[in-house]
Amino acid sequence: MAWQLPSRSSLPALLGATAAAIGASVCCVVPLVLVLMGISGAWIANLTALDAWRPWFSVVTLVCLGWAFWTLYRPAARCQADGSCADPVQLRRRRRWLWIATGLIALLLLFPYYISWFL
Repeated sequence: MAWQLPSRSSLPALLGATAAAIGASVCCVVPLVLVLMGISGAWIANLTALDAWRPWFSVVTLVCLGWAFWTLYRPAARCQADGSCADPVQLRRRRRWLWIATGLIALLLLFPYYISWFL
């Protein structure tokens, strides 16, 4: 039995989820990061106008994460129709990275709710 990569990768879903999470938190995280970096200006207040888009970006993030989990945890992720199977070590590593990315994405999505505890 030959080991090879699964034909379907979860990387596009994971990148989409990360981009959407950044989009969802741009109204809150980006101004704070810019101020912490010493960059200021009245234009930073305009980023709060993107707060209306946060629910949409959050939904896209959750859909992309669901897609990534489905890609890596479905029964066909282990073996393909032609009998070739994925390397279990590599599949375990990909799943571990997915969980790490999910934790970081959750921190970005929940940033507007827990930042008030620190300020």
